Amino acid sequence: MVLTIHGNVMSTCTNRVRTVCEELGVPYEVVPVDFSKGEHKAPEFTAVQPFGQVPYLDDDGFKLFESRAMARYIALKYGGVGKLIPDPKDVQKTALFEQAASIELSNFDPYVSGLARENIFKPMFGGKTDPAVVAELKSALEGKLAAYDVILGKTKYLAGDEVTLADLFHLPYGTLLEKQGIDYLVSGRWPNVTRWWKDISSRDSWKKITSA
Repeated sequence: MVLTIHGNVMSTCTNRVRTVCEELGVPYEVVPVDFSKGEHKAPEFTAVQPFGQVPYLDDDGFKLFESRAMARYIALKYGGVGKLIPDPKDVQKTALFEQAASIELSNFDPYVSGLARENIFKPMFGGKTDPAVVAELKSALEGKLAAYDVILGKTKYLAGDEVTLADLFHLPYGTLLEKQGIDYLVSGRWPNVTRWWKDISSRDSWKKITSA
């Protein structure tokens, strides 16, 4: 049975998982979840994903949620070891990978997802953007990207000189920055960040996701 991703192609987290499948050539099917109908809050959905958030995957009866956990699972099972994640036997490379993944989760996602919430999702659902919150998030993100620039001045990617899931995790929300007119990743203000972003955002897997 083909791996199914129960989510929405407009969802950042769904696309995080789809990107990994595309990277590894893993056949998959997206089972659409209609937010407008509240399908993500329906009992049959929350029976699998108690938080009512997309996506979750079903791999021949094995069900898993949380996009980063799903990405790791797919990489481990479907040929991603040595490509997108290190061999677990290599303790030091694995530690550097987990460090990089933690950087994305702690020092990137809260700010870019917050900006997307204020500038995109609030207006989409009838709310109003709070300029003070936007300014605070942008200022914090600037400090984080300065630190990214130091790291990426030493290695090509966040975990070393080979791309990993930790880099790809940035793609969905990073892409939304430009759609908000925030050019932090492409302006050259942090040259190592810009070089890295152009690299990962031009990968065929992401081009396929964004062109669909």
